[in-house]
Amino acid sequence: MVKIFADTANIDEIRTFLQWGMCDGVTTNQKIFLAEGGVDFKGRILDICGLVNGPVSVETTSSNPKDLLAEAREYASWHPNVVVKVAMYGNGDGLAVVSRLSEEGIKTNMTCMVNFSQLFLACKAGARYVSLFFNRARDAGEDPVSAIRNISTVIKRDDFKSELIVGSMRKTTDIEEAAVAGAHIITIPHKVFVQLPLHSKTEETIREFDEAWKKFKGIQTVRP
Repeated sequence: MVKIFADTANIDEIRTFLQWGMCDGVTTNQKIFLAEGGVDFKGRILDICGLVNGPVSVETTSSNPKDLLAEAREYASWHPNVVVKVAMYGNGDGLAVVSRLSEEGIKTNMTCMVNFSQLFLACKAGARYVSLFFNRARDAGEDPVSAIRNISTVIKRDDFKSELIVGSMRKTTDIEEAAVAGAHIITIPHKVFVQLPLHSKTEETIREFDEAWKKFKGIQTVRP
């Protein structure tokens, strides 16, 4: 079953996901928190963890392995739901950090990935979640659908413990492509999420049926 994560740190937006029964977890990052303005970082993460019965990804921001490890351990200590996000640095530092954290039993989400090779290495390093940036991959000339299919096959075949998160959703059809290709989890921004139930033909049909019911009720009232 495909899981849905809320790609936001906004409490009201998360409540919408929850009200619809569609929030299996939450992903956050630096840009998401910038959009929230001057909120208390730790306080907001704890608020989210109190709302959501699932993983809450918190991204590291340090620039070297020693500091990344310290930052990751700090975040992991905040709440059992916290999953530490570590970027796929080109020099391998992210892989080294994820490998070490995995040995320590700290759940990680390796992020900022755009192709199969990065996802494969993240799985091998022990990341609990591996995140493909769907539209950023396309922006870079990569084929995210192929990457989803291939890494999903390898995860199942090789019995990796990783789950594939697909993010960077810009439109509703992205979600369809990711789900059909084999994503384990799709993380969706609120502005895309609220478009999913909406279709103009459905709205037109509802109005037509409502008008028909009004006419039917009117016929009932005039009969003896």
